[in-house]
Amino acid sequence: MTHLPRERVLITGGGGFIGSHLAEHLLELGASVVVIDNFSTGRRSNLSRIEAHPEWNSRFRLVEGDLAAHLPDLDPRDFDVIYHLAAAVGVRLVVERPIHTIETNVEQASALLRFAARGGCRTLIASTSEVYGKGLRTPMREDDDVIYGPTTLTRWSYAASKAIDEYLALAYHREHGLPAFVVRFFNTVGPRQVGEYGMVLPRFVQAAILGMDLEVHGDGTQSRCFCDARDVVIALPRLIAKPECAGRVFNVGNDTQISILELAHRVIAVLGSRSGVRMVPYAQAFAQGFDDLLVRQPDLTRIRSAVGFAPKISLDNTIRDLAAEFAPTTRAGSSSRGASCI
Repeated sequence: MTHLPRERVLITGGGGFIGSHLAEHLLELGASVVVIDNFSTGRRSNLSRIEAHPEWNSRFRLVEGDLAAHLPDLDPRDFDVIYHLAAAVGVRLVVERPIHTIETNVEQASALLRFAARGGCRTLIASTSEVYGKGLRTPMREDDDVIYGPTTLTRWSYAASKAIDEYLALAYHREHGLPAFVVRFFNTVGPRQVGEYGMVLPRFVQAAILGMDLEVHGDGTQSRCFCDARDVVIALPRLIAKPECAGRVFNVGNDTQISILELAHRVIAVLGSRSGVRMVPYAQAFAQGFDDLLVRQPDLTRIRSAVGFAPKISLDNTIRDLAAEFAPTTRAGSSSRGASCI
């Protein structure tokens, strides 16, 4: 295994399910890692493996609290690399708390980029496939034009806020020479992901374990491409190690499609569950006029060319690993209401 030269890394949102996998991967490669997280959507338990690992724990520090409050206490010159994963995510959170979503995403990214620019740190900004909006073509390519729905539909506020984050990162690269990298995640899933904020796969898995109906929104023909977080995090340090990739945008995910209805039946089959499937109209699940995409599939040409990205963990294995985590706790009363495609 290739080890990094003791790079000093800051991960915002490192208590989330993607961030915690990234922290473990970087520590395994030899880096020193500082995580900032207020655990509003992440969980302290996601970091328990690190804290229990004597060699990793000696190179790890957790700063618990809001990003804006703690950045002034840090010196950007103490870091070689920053991964900005902190964000308000999940379709249910977006629909129910749009002000929080917009302000969190834009204000935190702005503060983080100002901080990074003072130290000239290589900085990766985590964005989302939602930025593609309604999607003018499939598969979606990084230089595609985008179209969003009207501002009266709250659902698009998340996409717009993350697009602003991208604009800011690329502007800091052009105006201040900041080595900024943007990655658009496509439906990242895996162990430690929870369904509380509308993530579809953990909600399906929880319902299947409980023997409850899996709720599919709309007609279920909408398709997505799911990629395990443990595959995703391997690509990130490889990407940020390439100076020629700075100032560019990269899709990161899987390009194998599955409809949400097919996904529900897949979860039931893989787990041997007796659950059924129940169709729920969007207006009942969220609000009248909710907008969704029929297809969301990435073009992975750019990331493959840059770092040879090739996901290896199968969807069935991801389902089993999620189930292994949920099984001891689901019967304690975890809700399985609803499931989004984001």
